[in-house]
Amino acid sequence: MLEHYFPILVFLIVGLIFGFVPIVIGRVLGPYRPDAEKNSAFECGFEAFEDARMKFDVRYYLVAIIFILFDLEIAFLFPWATIFKEIVETEAVKFFGFIEMLVFIAILVVGYVYAWAKGALDWE
Repeated sequence: MLEHYFPILVFLIVGLIFGFVPIVIGRVLGPYRPDAEKNSAFECGFEAFEDARMKFDVRYYLVAIIFILFDLEIAFLFPWATIFKEIVETEAVKFFGFIEMLVFIAILVVGYVYAWAKGALDWE
């Protein structure tokens, strides 16, 4: 039973080696000469003029969350599209598969219309 897990163990060990060995080699063999300029904050070639912890508008996060939500929901269309030919060819599943996808797309449209009506997609 455990011999089935041996390739996974080998894969993990090789992955860790490829991940950590270059870091260790760089740390051991690379020069380490810190000075004030190297340790200073660097942002686009000039000193930061505002606090890094400034507040963002909530609408920015709202648009980001809506994008992720709809992006993930659209990703659920790909498995359906890959077996679409099988769905159409099977008489018992043909109508059910079509109705299921219509319900899924209807839920997407209702969510989109709701976000639009609430003004979540407006940007000033």
